Amino acid sequence: MSINQLIFRNLKKNLKNYYLYVFALIFSVALYFSFVTLQYDPSMSQDGSVKGEAAVRVASILLIAIVAIFLLYANALFIKRRSREIGLFQLIGMTKNRIFRILSIENLLIYFSSLAVGIFIGFAISKLILMSFFQVVGVDEVANLSFSRQAFLQTLLVFAGIYILIMGTTYLFIQRQSILALFRVTSSTQGRVKKLSVWEHIMGILGIGLIASGYYVSSQLFEGDITTINGLFYAMGFILAVVIIGTYFLYKGSVRFVSNLIRKKKKGYLNINEVLSLSSVMFRMKSNAFLLTVITTLSALTISLLSLGYISYYSAEKSAENSVPDDFAITDPALASEFMNRLEEDGIAFSEKQIEVYQAEFNVKDILDAKIDNLNFDTEQTSLPVVSETVVDGVSLEEGEMQLTGYTDLMQSFISLHGDGSAEILLEGEWHTLDYQGLEKDYVLSSYYVAGGLPIAVIDEALFTELSQKYNPDLQEKSTLYTGVNLEDESKQEEAYGVFEEMGLHETWEHGSQWYKAQSQKQNMGVVMFIVGFLGLTFLITSGCVLYFKQMDEGEDEKGSYTILRKLGFTRGDLLRGIQGKQLYNFGIPLLIGLLHSYFAVKSGWFFFGTELWTPMCIVMGLYTVLYSIFGLLSILYYKKIIKEAL
Repeated sequence: MSINQLIFRNLKKNLKNYYLYVFALIFSVALYFSFVTLQYDPSMSQDGSVKGEAAVRVASILLIAIVAIFLLYANALFIKRRSREIGLFQLIGMTKNRIFRILSIENLLIYFSSLAVGIFIGFAISKLILMSFFQVVGVDEVANLSFSRQAFLQTLLVFAGIYILIMGTTYLFIQRQSILALFRVTSSTQGRVKKLSVWEHIMGILGIGLIASGYYVSSQLFEGDITTINGLFYAMGFILAVVIIGTYFLYKGSVRFVSNLIRKKKKGYLNINEVLSLSSVMFRMKSNAFLLTVITTLSALTISLLSLGYISYYSAEKSAENSVPDDFAITDPALASEFMNRLEEDGIAFSEKQIEVYQAEFNVKDILDAKIDNLNFDTEQTSLPVVSETVVDGVSLEEGEMQLTGYTDLMQSFISLHGDGSAEILLEGEWHTLDYQGLEKDYVLSSYYVAGGLPIAVIDEALFTELSQKYNPDLQEKSTLYTGVNLEDESKQEEAYGVFEEMGLHETWEHGSQWYKAQSQKQNMGVVMFIVGFLGLTFLITSGCVLYFKQMDEGEDEKGSYTILRKLGFTRGDLLRGIQGKQLYNFGIPLLIGLLHSYFAVKSGWFFFGTELWTPMCIVMGLYTVLYSIFGLLSILYYKKIIKEAL
């Protein structure tokens, strides 16, 4: 038999084991090529409609790292599975260099064939991806299907470099292994421990305890128990450390510890389902602890970033409404009049509202408490914007009453608000007591007046009239007249903003456009979401494939056990039910822990990113769970084939 015939037969024999590897490789190449094509699209340049070229370039580097690590790991698994074959080649007289040449040619054919297919698919879907990108960021651009020579050359260069790394690790493996060691590799890849040691009992309890402590501290970050900025940073570092270490201990000892408790409770009498699921996971998860820790941690990071990005994207309209409560907010009366005249000239119908605003000093120590000492927030004498009850819909106050309005979730994390109490307002050197009537979340003024997220004070009309006559001029650094302009036809927003921009009103933060702020936030967070989504999808596919390859490896090792069980009279259905339980542990535990990590991470600081939590987070977690579960189903199908072949 010639070398070429041997290579062809080896390819044919091993292709059934490489199909998911080939799929993941084609998917990675297609994703990378289309991603780099996006990087070189004219719309992504500094002169284009979206300023995202630098972000895409950085993300492409991270994409290379994810793909390279996955391919190196997958190749290492496959080489170990073929260790007996390599040993047999040496037994019949082949040199190590000749064996390496055979494997190199095999891998070359698979690798670069997949590379060619991946580039073709990447080119075919590049227009769809560009259209999706424009849709996400809200840009009105035409996506053209064009082949990027720069993207093609960059893809070839990157994956050729990865191929050299793969062949380098293969060469080192062959050179370092003796013939005897090659026949023992598959039997030594998984550590099996029959009895739990004292240290494993301690590690099992520690793993659960560390994760629980991390979750508890994260839930208390902004509840008032931590009162300094340095304390917040130390707490965040503590959470990160104990959760990662706890996750490692969880896989190293906690799973086996809990499984052992269940087994002891049953006094060792396990049915076939428990033997195949509980016992198998109990003895194998320890050897995969580091890998599972990395997958869980990165999964949690991916879900958290996607959730936070989508929270910001999903909350764009509400955040813009809080920042600019009217379609256009202008604080200069002359400019407001000119802007409205321009709208009339262009035939854009609108309505106008004007609000008098005065700054006054308040004593709010009975109703507000700063949770963080470093905020320098003096509750006994702080300046707040004040408006009359007549300008706030649905508010009616008696004489001497006060209400607060415009309070964000972010500010509530740093300042606590009491349900009742009283406040004082300073007028001409005298404090006047006001009966506090509660809080409304709606803003009536633009963020120009409420920098820092502090609320707006609403007082009765009589007191407001007195304030307008006795206000302190030294406090009135901002305009005392707010003008809100609302369009009657929402479809005219972009046209009206053109007038706003032409007058130069967009250049200062005193004036604002609600439509533009929403579009700007959507565009910025759309770029982030798109990039994180790309990286997250790549990581999801690669990590799912890694877990699937591990299950393939375990399945081949356990094939003899299935043969014995079949000879003892157990049916395929009996074995398959046990395998389903096993995959529920193997894929379900990393997924569940990853979801829990991301939930507590997002829950502790989501208010920095937007106004909505549950809907965006649940959508992201649901999609991730569905995609991740596909690999669990694929592994069950693979085991089904092994069980069928066992007898």
